[in-house]
Amino acid sequence: MKVIFLFIVILSYQPICSQLKITGTVLERTEKGAQISLENVHISWANTTIGTLSNSSGEFSLAYDAKYTKLVFSYVGYVSDTLTVNRPNLGKIYLQPNIALEEVVVKRKINSIQKSLFNPQNTVNVDSREMLKAACCNLSESFETNPSVDVSISDGISGAKQIQMLGMNSPYLLFTQENMPFIRGASQIYGLSFIPGSWIESIQITKGAGAVLNGFESISGQINTELVKPLTDNSFFFNSYANSNERFELNTRYNTVLNEKLATGLYLHANLRSGKIDNNNDNFLDTPLSKQLNLMNRWQYIDLDKGWVSYLNLQYLTDHKQTGETRYEPSTDKFSNDIWGSEINTHRFDASAKIGYVFPDLQYQSFGYQTAYSDHRQNSYYGNNIYNIDHKSFYSNLLFNSIISSTQHKFKTGISFNYDKYDEEVNSELSTRIDNAIGSFFEYTYDSLEKLSFVAGIRADHSNRLGNFITPRLHVRYSLWDKASLRFNVGRGKRAANIYAENQQLFASNRAINIINSSGKIYTLNPEIAWNTGVNFTQKGYLFNRLFDISLDYYHVSFKDQVVVDWETPQEISFYNLDGKSISNSVQLDFNYEIIKNLAVRATYKNYDVKVTYNKGLLEKLLQPRNRVFFNLNYETQKKYEGRQWILDFTSNWLGKQRLPDTSTNPSPYQLASYAAPYTILNTQITRVFNPKFEVYIGGENIGNTVQKQPIIAANDPFGPYFDSTITYAPTLDGIYYIGLRYKIK
Repeated sequence: MKVIFLFIVILSYQPICSQLKITGTVLERTEKGAQISLENVHISWANTTIGTLSNSSGEFSLAYDAKYTKLVFSYVGYVSDTLTVNRPNLGKIYLQPNIALEEVVVKRKINSIQKSLFNPQNTVNVDSREMLKAACCNLSESFETNPSVDVSISDGISGAKQIQMLGMNSPYLLFTQENMPFIRGASQIYGLSFIPGSWIESIQITKGAGAVLNGFESISGQINTELVKPLTDNSFFFNSYANSNERFELNTRYNTVLNEKLATGLYLHANLRSGKIDNNNDNFLDTPLSKQLNLMNRWQYIDLDKGWVSYLNLQYLTDHKQTGETRYEPSTDKFSNDIWGSEINTHRFDASAKIGYVFPDLQYQSFGYQTAYSDHRQNSYYGNNIYNIDHKSFYSNLLFNSIISSTQHKFKTGISFNYDKYDEEVNSELSTRIDNAIGSFFEYTYDSLEKLSFVAGIRADHSNRLGNFITPRLHVRYSLWDKASLRFNVGRGKRAANIYAENQQLFASNRAINIINSSGKIYTLNPEIAWNTGVNFTQKGYLFNRLFDISLDYYHVSFKDQVVVDWETPQEISFYNLDGKSISNSVQLDFNYEIIKNLAVRATYKNYDVKVTYNKGLLEKLLQPRNRVFFNLNYETQKKYEGRQWILDFTSNWLGKQRLPDTSTNPSPYQLASYAAPYTILNTQITRVFNPKFEVYIGGENIGNTVQKQPIIAANDPFGPYFDSTITYAPTLDGIYYIGLRYKIK
């Protein structure tokens, strides 16, 4: 069968988007030749009111319209400039100061969390400023001030943080790095800690099944991270961090612009946790001892005249964790029946490349190629349980993007290939499997900024384990009235469950593993299939002359098939395919408002109704709060001489009661209640900006000392039948207090 369409993409330094964007960076060149980013420059199509503002880095993005050809750049105190648009990326635009004028500059602050009224997908964009409001040392800690996703602790031993969306765990989320799959397979549990927060330029969080060009695995949503770009990043960045639990971190980036088209960057992240913490006196560490070294070399090439854009990333990581009893010493106590201990050693190599071409005379038309390779090796043991995994993965995507008659009618089409090889050792059992899939997709976009926009996509895939299948997805946006949008989406997702890699906490217990055979091709189980349907309403406007936005979401996920992880039977964990109903209904209400100048509030209420049919019947999902309330206050003083400023941030997270697994047959000291009581977590941070180069921050996490009293069942008998560290519903650490500094050179 011949493939009769070419293959898609704009692979510029932005994520692949649903419409062509005109982008660039507005700068001022000083007398000494330094470049200064200009924020809040007004960019508009000539003789229209259609425009945008540059962000804090001077960057801007404006939807392309074939009816217009010239952009006007205007900024108080600078000479206005007009440019003819002849390519999607205008590069660097320099404005000249008008030194003859004395002026009053009026600025409008751009929120660090932005929701578009025009994107058919329900996407929240989080820029790097948001991640500076908390000690987000890695991706799993980058959502403390963001209510779009939920963060939880996976178990009482490893301290690994997991992300949930729509009441479902992270395996149902698609994680991408610059629109290429990243955290999957062997890295599901610990991979979030492998992306340093200081490397992230922005995060795009999309609810519902994502675009078909990103694959077929997304069920609850997609999280895409964009890394800083060597051509536009600071030439040097340094960040150090230390907290009261003897955790130390170092982050640094060094970028070299070799010429106006080529730049490279060297990024370093190192962390060490050396303090043995046991505040609950159960003789087990409350958080692991750990050390990590993470290196990345990044190359960026852009030839605007010829239309070529490319990236190359090379990354290596080594990560070591030790946990268990406080007296445990690996050199003498490994696999001992007297002292319980655990080590998790991970070595990972990643290489990825993107190359794209934009037709100079047809700015709406482009093609590109994405490819990524990873080798993830984890050797670990938990007491006397062994779990080792070697996961090699290859990803390839060839894409083409163009229009049908006008820019209101756009399409994307392409072909993708995935290859995964897993070698696993579970105690004495060895297994090897190879998964591969090839598929093609077509996505049509109708874009009318006035009323209706929609994206309709379909892909066909062949997988050696999932078979032949079709993945349809639809996203619709309709403008109800001024600054109000209604969105609707529906989509199908399909995935293979990696039951051991995704549930590694089971090894830190003495539960027996029981796989109920379904004659499937993945651990004898069938693949998971689900439909996601959602609706979103967003309204922006002014209240008492202050900008506000309010949004309401409702999403329904229904599994046609699912691999059920059953913790209901004491001393046992079972895996089997769903026989009955499994649903997730989620409601989220968001309200954002600037109360007074520079004081902003975010408030969110979430309600989850998540039920699964277990062998015991239809039950509420374990360890899932039915209600959550998020509240955030942020205050920033006016910038004074040399940019001096105070930034204060306060966050409160209230979690309602959670159902716990049945422990009624355990001895009385090892029994838990049917539900965990509600609790609140409080975080705060204060940042002092001394000048554009240097700032210091201090803060506290869980400052109310909310902890789970018994995170480990039978901690006094770790080799007995009742030992279990998997029932973790609250923090295991008391309040953590930290200090850090950031230094950067443009």
